[in-house]
Amino acid sequence: MSEIILASGSPRRQELLKLITEDFEICPVDADETIPAGMPIEMAAAFLADLKASSCAKLFPDKIVIGCDTIVIHDDEMMGKPQNREDAFRMLRKLSGEVHSVLTGVSLYYNTQTTVFTTETRVEFYMLSDEEINAYLDTGEPFDKAGAYGIQGKGSLLVRAIEGDYFNVVGLPVASLSRNLKQFETLIRKPKITFHKNKTIL
Repeated sequence: MSEIILASGSPRRQELLKLITEDFEICPVDADETIPAGMPIEMAAAFLADLKASSCAKLFPDKIVIGCDTIVIHDDEMMGKPQNREDAFRMLRKLSGEVHSVLTGVSLYYNTQTTVFTTETRVEFYMLSDEEINAYLDTGEPFDKAGAYGIQGKGSLLVRAIEGDYFNVVGLPVASLSRNLKQFETLIRKPKITFHKNKTIL
């Protein structure tokens, strides 16, 4: 059985995680994604990632569990997946010609040990006409994606510039995750020292 569990059903995250390791299993989590009142919006992605990872970790206490969540922030509005076509149009109209932030929170869990980090990428859109927005909505691509666009698909035609990790916008900051995962594995594998009289047992 694999040592790593990905607490996500996203095909995009599964493909990206394969850049780090082929040896993992999937454990999609259906958690209540309500953000606590008063929580700073910048902490939301990390909070949701940790929520997913901790829920899955209860089922796999002896595995490393990876939880993720991606959000789009513009003008202090957190944009998740659009509720319908009208909501998706509203999001894209708001992002048109503007720079927004994409934050992906990642939580690593092993038993009761955890580490959480967030990666931010800045994305600038071209000015979009209503015709362009509607044509993109007609593709069906935006409706399961934060901010109502997929940069790895036809949504790439909307993007003028990007600052930061491209894969973070897709849904998984693989470079940051790879390094954090190595550090986390070292931490949880570190032998505990127990003292017995004059002997030190590793």
